[in-house]
Amino acid sequence: MRFRIVSSQDIYREGRFDGSYHNAEAIVYDNIIKSHSSHNLNYYCTDIFTSGRNKRAYTSKEFGYPFLSNSDAASQNPFSSCKYNSKKYGYDESAVLKAGMILTGRVGAIGQTSLVPRYWETLNAMGSDNIIRIAVKPEYRNGYIYAYLASKIGNLQFGKHATGGVQPFITDAMVGSLPIPDFSDSFQQKVDDLIQETTRLRANAADALNKAHELIVKQFSIAPSHAPHCIVSSKTIFSSQLHRFDSNYYVADGKYYDTIIKTTFHWKTLGDVSERIWRPDIFKRAYVKNGIPFLSSSDIMLSIPQSEKQISRRMPNSEAFLVDEKWILVPRSGTIGEVVYTTSQHAQKLVSEHVIRIVPNDILSSGYVYAFLSSSIGKALIQRLIFGSVIQHIEPPLLETIPIPILSDVQMDEIAELAEIHRNCWGKAAELELEAISLVESEIEKWNN
Repeated sequence: MRFRIVSSQDIYREGRFDGSYHNAEAIVYDNIIKSHSSHNLNYYCTDIFTSGRNKRAYTSKEFGYPFLSNSDAASQNPFSSCKYNSKKYGYDESAVLKAGMILTGRVGAIGQTSLVPRYWETLNAMGSDNIIRIAVKPEYRNGYIYAYLASKIGNLQFGKHATGGVQPFITDAMVGSLPIPDFSDSFQQKVDDLIQETTRLRANAADALNKAHELIVKQFSIAPSHAPHCIVSSKTIFSSQLHRFDSNYYVADGKYYDTIIKTTFHWKTLGDVSERIWRPDIFKRAYVKNGIPFLSSSDIMLSIPQSEKQISRRMPNSEAFLVDEKWILVPRSGTIGEVVYTTSQHAQKLVSEHVIRIVPNDILSSGYVYAFLSSSIGKALIQRLIFGSVIQHIEPPLLETIPIPILSDVQMDEIAELAEIHRNCWGKAAELELEAISLVESEIEKWNN
């Protein structure tokens, strides 16, 4: 049983007499941090704010600037699924995310925190009005402050201030009032150096994947061009996969790329170049405090793929849900078309049955297969196969039919190498960020003993 001694001053200050309140983790750590803090977050910042909700004019990637939600900002590839706001009609200077800003959710995923790398600002990436921007003064270490806010204790601080019944939220003023713990300059510098290195690695990862995609797209010199309608014969429908009758299957970018690959390139199906494509069946789950992390289809997309949910190690058949490095993961519903190349941070964790696993064989390198599937061409091919009305899905037998173009060995090796740089940089970045956060949490735990 956990207990603590509470003084009458604590009771009068908080206005609460119930033990469950004073013994809650958020309150315990709040008292610890306040006793070791000289200043609130406001002191270290030039500004803490949200942008106004201005008019948005969503458009295609070539005509817009990236417009990120808080979940986009926290993902491994933030620009792969985000919306694009018109350069001509939707640009909002106050919404542009500046390098070094710390971002956290105002509503929904409160406490989900990320740090803006310089290349986001270069692309004029804008953020939703549901993102709180924290601009740290240049003389202070934003990496250290980010590591604290992203830690378990930082999350408890956000949660303590959150208000609202149906949909909890937190305000700029509440965030500014968070106490920041005092640590020595050398400790702060150590943590800051780790976080700055993670930012550099993630920029390198994004750059490598962009180069790989450019090399792939360059092979398709003609952009998709098709009429808004076409005539499809009954013979074509009966010979199609699963006798598809929906128009999007026949009039889509994916159809165009499918035809180009099969008529222009040497090619093999994804099933041919894979050892296995499958998803496990659902099983009874026993959630515990100390088990194996269980990742959902959205968790696998995070820059640090982790979850509070953990499954008992004694659960039968749980090993069927384990994933390993260099696997390719594709959600079967929700964000269909997004692709993940597993790193050391995914390995030996359980992944939901709503995620399809692809294990490439030795015919083509896994890096090349991932780079192609995660490109705009691969995404169009995947999304062409979607079925369902209310909730759309895709299944392994459909993915097996996707054509993969065979390029020259030199070209495929170059693309695969870039994909591996991307994967390794993301894995290392997550490792260093977790190290920085762990250092902060360990120091605070010393005050709790």
